[in-house]
Amino acid sequence: MPLSVAAREAFLAEAHIASLAVEAGKGRAPLTVPVWYDYSPGGEIRFLTDGDSLKARLIAKAGRLSMLVQRSSPTYRYVSVEGPVVQSGPTTLEELTRISGRYLPPEAVSGYVHGSDLNVLVTFRVRPERWLSADLGALG
Repeated sequence: MPLSVAAREAFLAEAHIASLAVEAGKGRAPLTVPVWYDYSPGGEIRFLTDGDSLKARLIAKAGRLSMLVQRSSPTYRYVSVEGPVVQSGPTTLEELTRISGRYLPPEAVSGYVHGSDLNVLVTFRVRPERWLSADLGALG
């Protein structure tokens, strides 16, 4: 059963690993890679990556992408979003800290952040336009 707007946005706001997919070019399947991300209901999805990576180059070229987050424990639930990249730019210390803090234990965040090279990271912001969602535990 599809999730309500509030339920799908709340689920996306949880700290899941996202599968990001972006067009990879003629004759190729989309590039699909895992990413850490940040999202607040009603806002944009933010994630960061190495600015020289294949992922970053393909995103810049395509200008849009899709992301899927899922939960495999009962009940199976997923949210998929597609949308345009509305902004990209150098990653700030605050962005790196916020996103890594969603996934790492609190005592590991500082070491991770200070061991990262902010000079190579870029943050992308995506506006969700199309949504698919389901909670299979909600079936009959």
